[in-house]
Amino acid sequence: MKKLLVYLAEGFEETEAVTVIDYVRRSGAKVETVSITEDRKVKGAHDITLETDTTIDKLNLDEVDAIYLPGGQPGANNLRDNDKVIQTIQQLYKDGKLVTAICAAPIVLDKAKVIEDKKITSFPTFKEKLTNYKEYEEDKLVVEDGNIITSRGPATAIYIAMAIVEKLQGKEKKEELKEEILQKLVEKSFL
Repeated sequence: MKKLLVYLAEGFEETEAVTVIDYVRRSGAKVETVSITEDRKVKGAHDITLETDTTIDKLNLDEVDAIYLPGGQPGANNLRDNDKVIQTIQQLYKDGKLVTAICAAPIVLDKAKVIEDKKITSFPTFKEKLTNYKEYEEDKLVVEDGNIITSRGPATAIYIAMAIVEKLQGKEKKEELKEEILQKLVEKSFL
């Protein structure tokens, strides 16, 4: 079974976190939520507290296929400023695992220096905070480049979730999930 880690830091964006956790779990992949501190309870940017499955000190990266970093403030800064988070990102990237981030969280990938030769995107106001990338794409909801996937913000959480599902579970699972959550109806009616 494919396994996704979702790192949560104080001040994470709740919509970005829970949407991806829910949709990836619905696809049949295992999702493990991870606190970057010893406290498994992590408060989001809008005062919603989640209790994580584990903490960063208890991880076995050999069992991991992907990692996802939700944005939010100060959540993304807290992820970026944690050396263990940076080391995990670098190790998973080096091992060819899927590394994904949304909104402000690409600043973590920037600090880890894993996007130097990649096309990326982020929340618009974070573009100027990113310095180590190949190309910035402003006109896409989700940007995939090799084993890196980035996205724009809360409204695009469903689309990065679908990209992660496709990479981990295949296109057929993604299409099944889109049908199950009525995303196909939304896309047919409004897009």
